[in-house]
Amino acid sequence: MEGRVVLHSDLNNCYASIECMLHPELRGKYIAVCGSTEDRHGIVLAKNQLAKQCGVKTGEVIWEARQKCPQLTIVEPHMDQYLKFSKIVRSIYLRYSPEVESFGIDESWIELTGSPLLQQKTPLEIANEIRTTVKEEVGLTVSIGVSFNKIFAKLGSDMKKPDAVTVITRESFKDQIWRLPVSDLLYVGRATTEKLRLYGIRTIGDLAQADRAMLIRRLGVNGEKLWVFANGLDQSRVMPCDYEIPIKSVGHGITCTADLRTNEEVRHVLMELSQEVGAKLRKSKLAATRIRISIRDNTLSQREYQGKLEFPTQSYTEIAAAGFNLFCRRYPWNADVRSLTISAIDLIPSDTPIQLDLWSDFEKHNKRLTLERTVEDIRHRYGLGMINFAALTTGLKMPAHREVEYKMPSVMYH
Repeated sequence: MEGRVVLHSDLNNCYASIECMLHPELRGKYIAVCGSTEDRHGIVLAKNQLAKQCGVKTGEVIWEARQKCPQLTIVEPHMDQYLKFSKIVRSIYLRYSPEVESFGIDESWIELTGSPLLQQKTPLEIANEIRTTVKEEVGLTVSIGVSFNKIFAKLGSDMKKPDAVTVITRESFKDQIWRLPVSDLLYVGRATTEKLRLYGIRTIGDLAQADRAMLIRRLGVNGEKLWVFANGLDQSRVMPCDYEIPIKSVGHGITCTADLRTNEEVRHVLMELSQEVGAKLRKSKLAATRIRISIRDNTLSQREYQGKLEFPTQSYTEIAAAGFNLFCRRYPWNADVRSLTISAIDLIPSDTPIQLDLWSDFEKHNKRLTLERTVEDIRHRYGLGMINFAALTTGLKMPAHREVEYKMPSVMYH
């Protein structure tokens, strides 16, 4: 393969494979890693190959999975172990290139362009060497795509599973992928797939041969991006391992232990969630200029609303109040609320100068931030449950064992 060389490596059935490795008694069984049914997170997070062959899918509820696979064994997730093994596998990739970009806990791109290794081995040989090394040293299998850009490398890693390598070249990509469903292309989700279907676009080849101007009119910038992807013209780089990705949003959400039936119950959950959002903003030295709330009701229908903040803030009480105000104004209460997420969006550096107006009480805002920092210091020193709002001490419809993490913010990136 001449020119650029990019690998995409995907840990096969990551969560389930790690559970089977840590617990040999699970091998040979039909495995699904699922959230807690007591906390209403009873959905399939991951499954092994045997369960997949029975039709078990990620994201479906446990009772649906059991209907397809009555012999299914349910395993609780252990995220600390998944993170540990992800780092171990990543360290193997770094032996081959300093440019290793993570794409979730179980996937990474590896840039080999210009590597001295290519003078000794072909990209296929290098990919197979990585695959074998991961299996022998870690006990897990990976599927690897080899191509001339990130999009096709990712597509290649999905084409043969488990424990396989697929090469997609400039000369062969039309024959290999243009007949595949358009939904196989990265960033083409269900909603986009349906939109494209309405325009007669069902395969990647249909997308590649569609009128570019029409796609831009119908889908905006995303339409042009997908056209570029389908035609093999993507030139996005693999970021080096020490690259810090700009944070796009900071949020926290939860599925409640029981449906929320009143505004007051919603307000309490938003107050609790916003405390972690504020802590993450301070950790990242960012401030929010807008907020977004996502609501899923007990029919599993999803709604999302956004609103502007009075001025940029890290204050969780201000974020919670803005989110609650948005909820009261926009949510129609056609059904009770099952889950809530609140996010700080349109972020700016926290030290950005602010243009004040005559009506904003900025002194009160600063006092509130000082109080919140003090509360946070007390929690760091004596524990998260040491100090809290009185309204959140009883009757809160959230899991009692929930964890609030300050050291590693869970964030959304560009």
